[in-house]
Amino acid sequence: MASWVARIAWIIVAVLGGTAIDAALSDRSDAVGTTAAIGSWTLWGAVMLALAIPSVWSLTIARVLSPFAPGAAGAAALFGAPAVDVAALAVPSVVACGAIFSAGVGRAFVQASSYGDEQRLPLRLPVAAGAAAVASWLLWAPALAIGPLSFAAGSSIAGVVLSLLALVGGVLLVPRWHRLSRRWLVLVPAGLVVHDPVVLADTLMIRTDQIAGLRLAPADTTAADLTGPASGYAVEVQATEAVTTVFAFTPSQPDGRAIHMTAFLVSPTRPGEALRTAAARGLRVF
Repeated sequence: MASWVARIAWIIVAVLGGTAIDAALSDRSDAVGTTAAIGSWTLWGAVMLALAIPSVWSLTIARVLSPFAPGAAGAAALFGAPAVDVAALAVPSVVACGAIFSAGVGRAFVQASSYGDEQRLPLRLPVAAGAAAVASWLLWAPALAIGPLSFAAGSSIAGVVLSLLALVGGVLLVPRWHRLSRRWLVLVPAGLVVHDPVVLADTLMIRTDQIAGLRLAPADTTAADLTGPASGYAVEVQATEAVTTVFAFTPSQPDGRAIHMTAFLVSPTRPGEALRTAAARGLRVF
């Protein structure tokens, strides 16, 4: 359902949103207007294609590019576009972004890339990693938007510098943002897998006979925290024996940090669904 909300809202962005951009650039040169139009339609087409073909990569593309639309609405308002036109762009773009960043869309797109009999359950973002992603996007996005417009307006030096910064930033940042889409709790016939390249150095795999059960983690749990940490409810996985995992490499711990644990926490975006899915696969849920 959320996927269709995103698609329909994004179509409305194309149908109604262009008026606000045209009004904001009405007193600019034809070159600026043409550049803005090309950029807008490229953005819309890339996100629409991503929404039409669910996968982990298309989830990243949609989440990286769709926030440009509300940003364009804000810029149009600053440059004097009529309030009605701004609203016609802002409202559907905010609805589309809300759906694209929802747990439902994340689940559908991640599952679309699954292999065989597995259920991929996306994990919530660690607070620090999420904040870093937002901050880096807010630095990168203006350079990508303003660089070509500056060049079209005749500010060649500013246009080249900003465009180069956007290009380098995209090369460096997009793979990091994509890692945030590749964080899953995976239920497979052989057991359970935690695939989290942000928190863990390697995938954690636990056989069915090693799993004592799963539950919604209580506030006083002593289980090892593999959530990042992330906010909200966590699922506690209890093991029948000690298992080992290694946290991701950091400058202070270049070899990672190994821990032995008999219980650990993960943070599915939909913890209730994770427990129901585990129960349906015969795992003990309590």
